Amino acid sequence: MLDGLAEFPRLQRIYDFLTGNFGGSILAGSFEKKELAVKIRREDLLPILAASKHELGFNALDDIIGLDNLRSAGEGARRYSLLYQLYEFPGFSRLRIAVDVGEGEAVDSVTSLFKSANWAEREIFDLLGIRFLGHPDLRRIYMPEEYEGHPLRKDFPLEGKPDGV
Repeated sequence: MLDGLAEFPRLQRIYDFLTGNFGGSILAGSFEKKELAVKIRREDLLPILAASKHELGFNALDDIIGLDNLRSAGEGARRYSLLYQLYEFPGFSRLRIAVDVGEGEAVDSVTSLFKSANWAEREIFDLLGIRFLGHPDLRRIYMPEEYEGHPLRKDFPLEGKPDGV
């Protein structure tokens, strides 16, 4: 039980559904500012997002946020986090699903579930270097194709590369 969640029956039912059907996949949960967040195993992303869309009614993917945890993750933790911001309307419930991704690991593309994931996944690939398996057109979106490096990684030089773009 998450503190304060009981006051929001719809979100409580969502949390109960996820833990009841994907209990081994749910690594953590939190409830803050009237939003439910769950951290899941990377391998279970597609089934959990599919259930969130088809069975729970989260019909919109607002955004995917990529984070580099280089200096903030503890020892043995994965380097990156991806946050999937889901929205339900009507109903106006929000659900954040987080997955951690290690250096060199790939994540399943969710473009088959949410068309809006296309550009967000390309942006994360371009700027952080995270690969999305099954993406229909995974190529750089901001940087030139031949550019080496990913500018939003925390180990990318602040002054840029010596040879420029």
